[in-house]
Amino acid sequence: VSTKLSCADSCDLSGCFQEHDLETPYGVLHVTLRGTPKGNRPAILTYHDIGLNHKSCFNTLFNYEDMQEITQHFAVVHVDAPGQQENAPPFPTGYQYPTMDELSEMLPSVLTQLKINSVIGIGVGAGAYILCKLALNQPALVEGLVLINVDPCAKGWMDWAASKFSGWTSNLVDIVMGHHFSTEELTENQEIVQTYRLHIAQDINQDNLALFFHSYDIRQDLDIERPLPGVNEETVKTVKCPVLLVVGDTSPAVEAVVSKVYSACLPVISLYTICNKTQFTSSFQVECNSRLNPTRTTLLKMADCGGLPQVVQPGKLTEAFKYFIQGMGYSEYLPFTLSLSLSLSLSLSLSLSYSLALSHAVSLSSSLMSVEQLDCLMFV
Repeated sequence: VSTKLSCADSCDLSGCFQEHDLETPYGVLHVTLRGTPKGNRPAILTYHDIGLNHKSCFNTLFNYEDMQEITQHFAVVHVDAPGQQENAPPFPTGYQYPTMDELSEMLPSVLTQLKINSVIGIGVGAGAYILCKLALNQPALVEGLVLINVDPCAKGWMDWAASKFSGWTSNLVDIVMGHHFSTEELTENQEIVQTYRLHIAQDINQDNLALFFHSYDIRQDLDIERPLPGVNEETVKTVKCPVLLVVGDTSPAVEAVVSKVYSACLPVISLYTICNKTQFTSSFQVECNSRLNPTRTTLLKMADCGGLPQVVQPGKLTEAFKYFIQGMGYSEYLPFTLSLSLSLSLSLSLSLSYSLALSHAVSLSSSLMSVEQLDCLMFV
């Protein structure tokens, strides 16, 4: 059953939006729609992490001036996980919270009701996992994915034991804070840490949060495999759309993103890196197995950034997002008004052979790249 339960029009500093409570096969979802779906152009679909809602997770990014220049050309759909939106009522006793699979399966109904044919997903943590599930199960709906701090794996027994011990010695807020921030961040970035600690403790219904956290905590492995050219490209279980993986270099998720998802896309990977105002190229051996298609996957590892890159570095993430959707063939909607602090003559050949993208290598020249704006960008 798909029924629109309620709809409210509102406006803020970023413009006007509609809030919907939409019935889906696994319960009601609170959804915020900015803009109007535009024909066959994809909408931008966001999904937040545990302990957050769409506002606390994405407002800084989507209020950024350059991002607003992009989103005026695309409808934006912000999804709040069940019970995580502002002023959410508590669930009744005995309520069975949806599994991560079911949270993903709620989304096609939402898109149908909003008359959206396809999306570019932006997800963080648990939200990235959910959107990745959507792309695996409904590839026709997802044209591209930006996955921030994604962990595709179920917990191993060591992780389970550590979380059990943490649960005995910490409250839920502390556990969620450890999910978002590294030990280094918790001690050094007091202002942002305190802001998010208060938000998680006071603005999110704690019982509802515990249910969402538990659903993510018992997630299953995504079972993504790297396709082998000429062998199993048509049959292997993998994400078929272009993917931008994003992680801060001090994020608690950095190992999961780099080692479990991205690394070993090829036996030898050539990386073009712009890092800390120094240009260099390097090749190195990687041992473990890949999870994503190397011809459709790009890694952005942000320097001087931890577990909330969309909050701490919205400018860098916006710039990377511009290049990403340019590669998908939507360059006509992108404003390139970047202020360059350094003049670069560096050209990077990017193997971004997207189905909707350029059939030749994309060249990023001095008119498109700023070292100060993008401290550490790594392309395969």
